[in-house]
Amino acid sequence: MVEWTRRRFLQASALAGGALMLPGVMQAAWAAGSDKPELDTVRVGFIPLTDCAPLAIAAYKGFDKKYGFTLVPTKEASWAAVRDKLVAGELDAAHILYGLLYGLELGIAGKPKPMANLMTLNRNGQAITLSSDLAQQGVRDVEGLKKLIARQAPGSYTFAHTFPTGTHAMWLYYWLASAGINPFDDVRTVVVPPPQMVMNMRIGNMVGFCVGEPWNARAINDRIGFTAATSQSIWPEHPEKVLGTRSEWVGQHPNTARALVSALLEAQRWIDASPQNKEETAQLLARRAWLNTKEQYLTGRMLGEYDNGTGHRWQDANPIRFFEDGAVSYPWHSDGMWFLTQFRRWGLLKTDPDYAAIAQRINRTDVWQDAATAVGGIRAPSSPLRSSTLMDGTVWNGADPKGYANSFAIHRTGA
Repeated sequence: MVEWTRRRFLQASALAGGALMLPGVMQAAWAAGSDKPELDTVRVGFIPLTDCAPLAIAAYKGFDKKYGFTLVPTKEASWAAVRDKLVAGELDAAHILYGLLYGLELGIAGKPKPMANLMTLNRNGQAITLSSDLAQQGVRDVEGLKKLIARQAPGSYTFAHTFPTGTHAMWLYYWLASAGINPFDDVRTVVVPPPQMVMNMRIGNMVGFCVGEPWNARAINDRIGFTAATSQSIWPEHPEKVLGTRSEWVGQHPNTARALVSALLEAQRWIDASPQNKEETAQLLARRAWLNTKEQYLTGRMLGEYDNGTGHRWQDANPIRFFEDGAVSYPWHSDGMWFLTQFRRWGLLKTDPDYAAIAQRINRTDVWQDAATAVGGIRAPSSPLRSSTLMDGTVWNGADPKGYANSFAIHRTGA
């Protein structure tokens, strides 16, 4: 927990009374220069995906202004572009893949750069899409896919994800391996930016992909693919995108970092407050400035209403979540450590890292705590570790990351 200074105690007391929730009072408190954001504007990059929603709502509803700055969202074409602009300082922060942020810290996603995860932006809400051609051959799930792949030479089938150390690569690899398919030996994988997934499947560049929404729903609408698995069926309540920045940026702009997280916490809470708010969020995201797509591709899955494209419909028990009393946003150390275990499993790391130390360094629970205090009504968990059970029955709780990383029968040769 962050050590409370007298000034912070007084701020918390004012928050409890609701005083600092009034813009005029907030500005008066900043007159002394204590907690005013160092930056008037904050440039935050994003990829056009449903899970950039907190950025859109924070800017559209004025939560940024409430905390004393202007959020400037900048749409990017690929995760590589987000990486390059974030590292170069062209962006202050970004809606970014969890694994990409960790890959930057470790030097396996670009030149090593100390990074910071300020908060998780969402849980769940991604999917694995297989082509309609595979459906015509009787493939409906990963077990059917295993049988088809076994009949062909290794590498005959190509699958796409969005970045080598990203979340979608990890979900795809985990899903394939659960059925005995080695994602490096049995199939070929390529990197494709999210907005280009559907087009590339349409022209036959791959038979499957893992990506965020709305591109899985779009593939179904265009009748070129079906949802074979949701990411939440692989790991229920998994972390997905995070608010990432450079560690040095946080050091130089601590008040701005707190204000940015505060605004996004407010946005997350607003989105998840009601189905009507989610529908309004989908309407906003469909606009040209954000996803530039049809609202119908967004709304259903935001509400947890799924149709896999082959006749199966359900209300998902673990739909995309943004808030859940603040638990979604907390930068759990164990979440970051899980990605490190998968980097080790797949040979991206040649030796076991100091899992706990790296997660503690990157996942800035101190910034989150300050922001949660400013927003009010959000409690930190008692531990930075949480427990989850994945699709194959393995339990991840952060207690033995080295043992966990080495426990999988299928891993990359030489890892």
